[in-house]
Amino acid sequence: KLNIFVPNHSENKKLPVLVFVHGGNWNSGDKNTYGFFGRNFARKDVITVIPSYTLSPKANVDEMTAEIATAVKWVQKNIATYNGDAKNLFVTGHSAGAQLVASAVLNPKFGIEENSIAGIILNDGAGIDMKDYLEKYPPTGQDDYLATWSNDPKNWYEASPINFLDKNSPPFLIYVGTKTYPSIKAANEHFVNKLHEFQPEVKPIIINKSHIPMVLQYFFPWNNRSTEIVNFMMKNKK
Repeated sequence: KLNIFVPNHSENKKLPVLVFVHGGNWNSGDKNTYGFFGRNFARKDVITVIPSYTLSPKANVDEMTAEIATAVKWVQKNIATYNGDAKNLFVTGHSAGAQLVASAVLNPKFGIEENSIAGIILNDGAGIDMKDYLEKYPPTGQDDYLATWSNDPKNWYEASPINFLDKNSPPFLIYVGTKTYPSIKAANEHFVNKLHEFQPEVKPIIINKSHIPMVLQYFFPWNNRSTEIVNFMMKNKK
């Protein structure tokens, strides 16, 4: 299921669309917690869609990503009903949600045309180079990681968005917290280095926050991140 936040007075308009995928280490989280995110972007004339997905251990990362890809494709097909412009569809995620939505868009096996997405915004993205992480720290039952990732390095590779960056990848906006987990800092550094082969102008925006406050800041209507994201969407409008 998914929640759709539509701005007031959207009739006869074609508004940009933002799909937000929540985090929670792949085994927790609820789309209904993030109504503040949808409402604040709707106030800025952005239609916001927040999908749910099946959590580990009931689903593995491949199944979760397929669900997110299905949600994105549903939005592309149906968002015009809500006065949204499917050509100007952007995706974002926090923590595990960043891995899921980036993988859904970048890995061709999930069936989304890269050029059909106008941009990707990563907010303190976790798991975006998961193969590298799990080679150093093999998965165990802790946090359901064996259920999520399996012990097969091929699956780790397939689920790491860094491995699917190319010249056709959508434009990126990347946020990293100064006080976030070391694994997230390392993964984002690897990701940006790889991305620079195709988008050398991208510089991550470093925010003086720890991991959870990186998404909680969107609770406040006046936060700078919302303005930056809307500006990024306007800059990359198709």
